[in-house]
Amino acid sequence: MELKRVVVTGLGAITPLGNSVEETWQNLVDGVSGAGPITHFDASQFKTQFACEVKNFKPADFGIDRKEARKMDLYCQYALAGAIQGIKDCGIDLESADKNRIGVVYGVGIGGMNTFEEEVGNWTKTGATLGPKFGPFFIPKMIADICAGQISIMYGFHGPNFITSSACASSSNALAEAFNLIRLGKADMIVSGGAEAAIVPSGVGGFNAMHALSTRNDEPQKASRPFSASRDGFVMAEGSVCLVLEELEHAKARGAHIYAEMAGAGMSADAHHLTATHPEGLGAMLVMKNALEDAELNPEDIDYINVHGTSTHVGDISEAKAIKQLFGDHAYELNISSTKSMTGHLLGAAGAIEAMASVLAVKNDIVPPTINHDEEDRDEEIDYRMNFTFNKAQQRTVRAAMSNTFGFGGHNACVVFKKYSD
Repeated sequence: MELKRVVVTGLGAITPLGNSVEETWQNLVDGVSGAGPITHFDASQFKTQFACEVKNFKPADFGIDRKEARKMDLYCQYALAGAIQGIKDCGIDLESADKNRIGVVYGVGIGGMNTFEEEVGNWTKTGATLGPKFGPFFIPKMIADICAGQISIMYGFHGPNFITSSACASSSNALAEAFNLIRLGKADMIVSGGAEAAIVPSGVGGFNAMHALSTRNDEPQKASRPFSASRDGFVMAEGSVCLVLEELEHAKARGAHIYAEMAGAGMSADAHHLTATHPEGLGAMLVMKNALEDAELNPEDIDYINVHGTSTHVGDISEAKAIKQLFGDHAYELNISSTKSMTGHLLGAAGAIEAMASVLAVKNDIVPPTINHDEEDRDEEIDYRMNFTFNKAQQRTVRAAMSNTFGFGGHNACVVFKKYSD
């Protein structure tokens, strides 16, 4: 069968760099860090006392009813606010739209961690004397799938509705699933993306116990430093990004604004380790190869790679190796950058925010930088002849961009966007 073409017609963002797409993108281009001291809880006893938090977020600012917001974990509030922006941006006439053909597919790595902590914490404090006492919304606030349900409920979308959960690859997998549903003719539009809000004591404490987080408490804004010799771990972040994917002819028929075309998606597994990437980047190379083949593009067609680039020792090396091995001499011609150096690591929502950055790079012909680079890792196998777009954005024609995400368990996902042409 002939596969349908899929385009991006709407964007929405609640991120550490701003509560809109415009503000987030401008800060990405300007090389602004979203890191700062943790305010969600007292982190003074933790090894890591900073993160990339969302700032000045109020559900009511996005039209979310106050009573309904109390039934949602923070991650779900972020998801709904981002989706509201994305659906408004895509310009769909909700009165005339066939809502049976509009779905919601989101990526969530953890879900309602804050809700779980609060409810179980209350139980441990009072359970021995008062008996079990849990809130009636404990389960629907906590479960990771509820954000997709809440979006569909708000808008009456009856199409495919679910979440994907593959750790830090979750929202890239969500985009891949949405993409495939549309090109197979199962839906006309899918509201996709990712959401996460895990900056809570158990989240920070758990990642600290794994020695995964940076402990640069004296310089939070300089802590996320992918591909620099002094990197010491990733910076936790939170937020939500929405991408509205739409079948091309459906978008054209209603005169929709098109940001870019989604050209392909790839998936693979490292099959190597619970948390570490394959040291030779085998899974990373395979997922990029699979995405290129799905998009029917050659390595030379890619001008920008938004890398996973978490600022961990092994991860950065293995991804750089994979790019060099797959792209060969073209690895020196394309731009590479890790926007995690500015946004931090949004965990299950990482793929969504980095896909948005890739779409906007294609749209605007600007590659956002990898900030905080001050020292090459001379003793390791990172080839600095590749252009990592260190410290300053670069203007160039971006015909096509790919975005990599790798999750604990060896889950790899890659999505590809290209300039739209009729």
